[in-house]
Amino acid sequence: MRDNYAVGNDRILMVASDRLSAFDVIMGEPIPGKGELLTQMALFWFDKLGHLCPNHLTGQAPESVVTPAEVPQVTGRSMLVKRLKPIPVEAVVRGYLAGSGWKEYQESQSVCGVKLPAGLKNASKLPQPIFTPAAKAATGHDENISYDEVVRMIGPELASRIRDISIAIYREAAAMALPKGLIIADTKFEFGLDDAGTLVLMDEVLTPDSSRYWPVEGYDNAFASGANPPSYDKQFVRDWLEQVRIDGKPWDKTPPAPALPAEVVENTAAKYREALQRLKA
Repeated sequence: MRDNYAVGNDRILMVASDRLSAFDVIMGEPIPGKGELLTQMALFWFDKLGHLCPNHLTGQAPESVVTPAEVPQVTGRSMLVKRLKPIPVEAVVRGYLAGSGWKEYQESQSVCGVKLPAGLKNASKLPQPIFTPAAKAATGHDENISYDEVVRMIGPELASRIRDISIAIYREAAAMALPKGLIIADTKFEFGLDDAGTLVLMDEVLTPDSSRYWPVEGYDNAFASGANPPSYDKQFVRDWLEQVRIDGKPWDKTPPAPALPAEVVENTAAKYREALQRLKA
């Protein structure tokens, strides 16, 4: 979760907090170091993937636009970025069948209108990455939509550019992560247009908050048993919330969230740290 501050008319200071949301509810307990870890991971990927698509970074230090007293609040956890016209589409790419994609496949043998082979299981690797977009919601969950709906929303040329660039970014990132022991099962990108109409990659990119990361060494056993593979994202928190009971009943996923035990907070922070350490190794 980030706090955004206008810097003049053309820039935004994005500051990543340690807050965490799950099921669209903000948890009461922060994850120590989360904002800095996610910022460093996003910067890592922006640097590695800039040849595929321009990104929103200005190249200027965030510390240059705050007061001396505010420097500690932004150092390591912020980005000074260009103000863009956001495109109202979540560009989701899936290389594996998981989460809402697995649920949809069980119902229709397809995901967002993309037909898939019969016989796939939870966490199956797909024959090739697929583009499964979602419409950005003002509140609540984003809604999965078909590619044809994206075309109707933003036009065929822009839709095809976003689809092709998103898949290219996913392919390259997944290929880079695999030798580090990380599977990127799926991810989502956000794009905007600058004043010249250039398509620009924005927001965060390939962080555990926007992607599903699995350790290679835990994948085969989980897949064989039909379970969700262990992950480096906030699935650890989601799994705990799914099994917690309040007065004998499951949490109804409305505020306030149940208090996270110290063990869940610490393990989640450790997962974020390990993912970044593996990438940079």
